[in-house]
Amino acid sequence: MTDLDFHCTGVRPEPFGASPTLLFGLRIEELDHQPVHAVALRCQIRIEPAQRTYDPDEVDMLGDLFGEPSRWSSTLKPLQFAHASITVPAFTGTTHVDLPVPCTYDTEVASASYFRALARGEIPLLMLFSGTVFTGRKGFRAEPIPWHKETSCLMPVDVWRELIESYFPNTGWLRLRKDSLESLRRYRSARALPSWEQVFEELLATAEAKATGAKATGAKATGAKGVE
Repeated sequence: MTDLDFHCTGVRPEPFGASPTLLFGLRIEELDHQPVHAVALRCQIRIEPAQRTYDPDEVDMLGDLFGEPSRWSSTLKPLQFAHASITVPAFTGTTHVDLPVPCTYDTEVASASYFRALARGEIPLLMLFSGTVFTGRKGFRAEPIPWHKETSCLMPVDVWRELIESYFPNTGWLRLRKDSLESLRRYRSARALPSWEQVFEELLATAEAKATGAKATGAKATGAKGVE
């Protein structure tokens, strides 16, 4: 059985991709130094959120994924990041390849929401490998890559931010149900607001004013009871 060992050598943005793509450098070694004719390699990449610590501002941004911090001991579970595949050319001993991994900026996707919440540091990733190895000194045979083949990787938060900023400079987007979008359009049209930014700014300001008013009313009611 051909014995492959995998190691991630780094992560960088793909500068000329048609869509946001990260390049994961892989060092692949055939431990028995058998000739490898090709590898049809598949990789599942998972985020391991329990493997790092979080600053208070990051904790505030992760509530939609993991709930209250008091529950994180049970909710801080691995998140699916991506599936990727590549054909590795023939080699003997060791080879280096780049694994292209497409990324999404859709905030409804858990991985993108997680990445956006992080301000600094590194993102712990686990790369799980599968696929088929074509090998043989005399003849040609196909062997599966064992499911236990994996490697860990620490991706700097700045790498993901650099990637997204290069494709969506100073912008973002939201995916909404059609009826919600139509309601927002009617709201914008009725008030003749020139941009979507002003729509959301006005809605947020209104919600904040209501919240502040509710707190003030509650404080007055508490004070009145105290006087009685």
